[in-house]
Amino acid sequence: MCGIVGYLGKKEAAAILLESLKRLEYRGYDSAGLCVVSPKGRFEIVRVVGKIVKLEERLKKSPVAGTLALGHSRWATHGRPSEENAHPHSDCTGNIVLVHNGIIENYLELKEGLLKKGHKFQSETDTEVIAHLFEEEMGIAAGSPKSHGRSIGKEARTWSDRAVLKMIARVSRRLKGAYALVVLCKLWGRKIVGVRKDCPLVVGVGEGEWFLASDMPALLPFTKEVIFIEEGETVILNEGIRPALYSFQGRPVRRATSQIPWDPLMAEKGGHKHFMHKEIHEAPRSFEDTLRGRVYEENLDSFLGEAGLSVAGARQIRRVQILACGTAYHSGLVAEYLFEKWTGLPCHAEIASEFRYKNRVIEPGTLVIAVSQSGETADTIAALRLARSHPGVTTLGIVNQIGSTLTRETAATLYTRCGPEIGVASTKAFLAQLAVFYLLSLALARAGGRVNPKEFQALGSELLRVPAALHSILAHIENLTLELAHELQDVKSFIYLGRHLFYPIALEGALKLKEISYIHAEGFAAGEMKHGPIALIELGTPVFAFALKNSSVYQKVRSNLEEVRARGAKIISVVHEKDHGLDALSHRVISIPAMSQEWFEPPLAALVTQLFAYHMAGVKGLDVDQPRNLAKSVTVE
Repeated sequence: MCGIVGYLGKKEAAAILLESLKRLEYRGYDSAGLCVVSPKGRFEIVRVVGKIVKLEERLKKSPVAGTLALGHSRWATHGRPSEENAHPHSDCTGNIVLVHNGIIENYLELKEGLLKKGHKFQSETDTEVIAHLFEEEMGIAAGSPKSHGRSIGKEARTWSDRAVLKMIARVSRRLKGAYALVVLCKLWGRKIVGVRKDCPLVVGVGEGEWFLASDMPALLPFTKEVIFIEEGETVILNEGIRPALYSFQGRPVRRATSQIPWDPLMAEKGGHKHFMHKEIHEAPRSFEDTLRGRVYEENLDSFLGEAGLSVAGARQIRRVQILACGTAYHSGLVAEYLFEKWTGLPCHAEIASEFRYKNRVIEPGTLVIAVSQSGETADTIAALRLARSHPGVTTLGIVNQIGSTLTRETAATLYTRCGPEIGVASTKAFLAQLAVFYLLSLALARAGGRVNPKEFQALGSELLRVPAALHSILAHIENLTLELAHELQDVKSFIYLGRHLFYPIALEGALKLKEISYIHAEGFAAGEMKHGPIALIELGTPVFAFALKNSSVYQKVRSNLEEVRARGAKIISVVHEKDHGLDALSHRVISIPAMSQEWFEPPLAALVTQLFAYHMAGVKGLDVDQPRNLAKSVTVE
């Protein structure tokens, strides 16, 4: 969603904020702005509708100087995209300026009360309410009535950290919802204050300079040393001293710095036209890196320990519950098949936003797995909190973003080793999530005695073949998927069909096409076609189908394709190399390497759908990395 950056140091802040905001463009946004504190203490606010480049152009025409600043890229929730609704926002007096990620659920109630007291609002946002709340509370703190439109307490000396914390506590008590705030106040002196509740915030530690950001890529050009702000904490940055962390109750918090293990070049395009294309081509390496050192018998105890389990603890698991949204949910659907095949444990994947509103009973002995690339998905975090409130459950996160909220909310985390994923549509992270599910299901199967050492070694060896097969696909189908995209770019609707392990891949393929090409697409279980969806088939309807010959349902899929072909469908079949059994039925055939078992082929099929969706969006001239209305990290419910 929205992006937050802040800076306190000795360098010109505007250039630093622009660079940081560019690093957060992948999150999705429709407007941007910043506030730089001038050498004379004035708040210089610049806001634009549209891309960061427009903000950069505005600043070239009218530069602002200063070494203390905050900035923001906004994804509209309350109020249309406009300069008035863009952040930063201020109060009536102009003493307070702040930026905000999240949603204030009770903002209408608060706004009505503030309007009755004479406050004047300049925007339609929920965020501006917070600025006026600070103004209101500062009037109380100053011990005198406010006069709207004029600065208050000008005679007051710079506030102490303790006074600022009391102010933060009073404002926070009045807010309901999720928020990360970064606040500047003329009366506080050269301080920049960050507040976190249910939305991510991280401090970057430089040489005599401090940074604030909602996501680590914003910090990569400047520092790899960070301090993670935990839930319900405030950070105060002052010149020349270490960042000070406090709980909402005002208690000091001590936390060591952490090192970001990413190189800034990992967040660059590396010669590719789009981040998404780069990340699709990075998928084999990400899959391989995620497996590295985790797939061997001698490392079983170590891997289970990484998952927060011992062999004895693994044997106590009675069922698996997976919580996720979007693409991560589809990885969980594949995992259902893997866990039930190899471990014999009941496994259920559920959309996190739906799980929260069921009166579901979670039995003791349940392993609850929360999956999120960013680790900040609000619905998944909320569902996890609900699940772990049940006694006897074990929680585990599958996450890419180091230090994210989900990693701190679960008892243990299995990281996907992807590095930054910048494109909004997840590609390499999806395949890496599958890699983790392969590892975990096999490890639990081995710990529980469902597979013997010889079987475990054979399955592990086959899993290690997947990265090479992914490389082979990328080497051979780029031009074919591009040709198909040119041919089908004007199609209005698309159908994806799969059975068994490939039904979730059909869902994911349709999602990718919708996300970035804006073509209506639906994924169906192929056996369900005759129960309704076949009514959608007419002459020329494109149907993307997975028909891999070593699948236990190959002949059934073939029968389903005969049905849609008879009604005029234009079939694009994903088949094994050297399998020509569907040539006569198919408009086009896309070949992928055959694995020894069908269980290891979903990642290969998924890669095909990713590349096809990418080229469909590309030939239509769309913004592949930042599709409309979408955000990389969905931090609001």
